[in-house]
Amino acid sequence: MTISSSELRFDPRPSMQRVLLACLPGALALLWFNGWGLLIQLLLAIATCIACDLLTRRLRGQPLTPKPHSLFEQPLLAEGSGLISALLLALALPSYAPWWLTVASAAFASLFGKALFGGFGNNPFNPAMLGYAFALVAFPAQMVHWPAPGSGHDLLAGLQQIFGFGPGLPDGWSQATVLDSLRHNDRLTTDELFASHPAFGGVGGRGVEWVNLAFLAGGLFLLQQRVIRWQAPVGMLGALFVASLLCWNGSGSDSNGSPLLHLFSGATMLGAFFIVTEPVSGPDSPRGRLYFGIGVGLLTYVIRTWGGYPDGLAFAVLLMNLCVTRLDRLGAPR
Repeated sequence: MTISSSELRFDPRPSMQRVLLACLPGALALLWFNGWGLLIQLLLAIATCIACDLLTRRLRGQPLTPKPHSLFEQPLLAEGSGLISALLLALALPSYAPWWLTVASAAFASLFGKALFGGFGNNPFNPAMLGYAFALVAFPAQMVHWPAPGSGHDLLAGLQQIFGFGPGLPDGWSQATVLDSLRHNDRLTTDELFASHPAFGGVGGRGVEWVNLAFLAGGLFLLQQRVIRWQAPVGMLGALFVASLLCWNGSGSDSNGSPLLHLFSGATMLGAFFIVTEPVSGPDSPRGRLYFGIGVGLLTYVIRTWGGYPDGLAFAVLLMNLCVTRLDRLGAPR
């Protein structure tokens, strides 16, 4: 995923394979804490994105077999990009969201995030975040049911919830997230929240902090392999840390949360290493990537703290996608 839109003479498929490998620790951690629902969502999203990719190729009259000497005409490449978009979207969605929400979001990500602009290599927006933002806006009621850590290991109950065969999630399977609880808290100090609320763990969300550590490990692997560049992740994490530090007023009932809470809650590490580093919709220049990451980090904090959504990563990324051309101009050597 380090290959920019201006460097597509290289084959990005080995990089995509390493991205998938780096996602594995975080995905396994999510599976451990949230149960089998994640695996079902992954299969639904992957099948939908690949089907949409192949459908759009057929509608354009493009062959489904490789053409030599043409990078964009290789279906394995198109399917690889769709696979990563599907993976990131499924990791971001609630593990027990209805099947139709996942299918609709994945189809929106593939059709409106890539196909509308000419397919892989031409998308101005991050497809996975476009699909996630679509789900937030179109299906807000279904996007608030996040599984409680350690729940959801009953495969049959999960299937019943996702495909609508059962009455709903069993008791204790869902709860508010740390970021949502913090936004709506008006009487307990953060110390009291950590001591009493089941969603809070050591420094962030219970279970979620370990998931973030797993994605951090995967991100460091990508940096070591030079699959991604350091500027966007460092810019995002640094800006989020500084903003939360400057606005942190300790553990009062009106606290916005500590820097560590913001770093290890929500989709912070997934966003820093797997989303803001998406090459096609991000800047090409090193300074442009740094500015992009800083913008995402600041907007994520602003939306988390004062916006209408507990985790503003998707909207932060999409807003910064609009600024990519300008950021590359600002970051160009003089």
